[in-house]
Amino acid sequence: MDMDVAGFVELQQLIEQLGKVPQKVATKAAGAGARIDLSATKSDAPVYDGWLKASLKMVGERASKPGKKVYEITFDRAYNSKLVKTSKAGKRSYYPVSQEFGWKYPHGGYHVGLQYMKNTAEENKGKVEQKIIDVAKDGIDKVLSQAR
Repeated sequence: MDMDVAGFVELQQLIEQLGKVPQKVATKAAGAGARIDLSATKSDAPVYDGWLKASLKMVGERASKPGKKVYEITFDRAYNSKLVKTSKAGKRSYYPVSQEFGWKYPHGGYHVGLQYMKNTAEENKGKVEQKIIDVAKDGIDKVLSQAR
């Protein structure tokens, strides 16, 4: 039994066109979401001398799969000379990590970290997800409208 579905050829073409879209759309959408997180993290970062805030940046990982993009909020290595602290005993510590996770005192005891990066990411999860969805939807709609 032969069946001819109206618009089936057009649908196949749209699906093929959509298969070419994801990397470009994924990169743009993930970047938009990560910028929200970066901005919020910078505003929540503790300020001692300003280097911690200045060193925060967004780094994209190399795409391992087509249609996937991940950004990480991390610290710029160019600021390491300002962020690595050396004690009188010669022990080195990385200031951003101690601010996030805490540190041990030399005489015993523990200072709890601020966990500003973790807290900011949790607080902005909904905004970031919505931004990613909105940007991805706009990108896909744009590609599909050009394909028609």
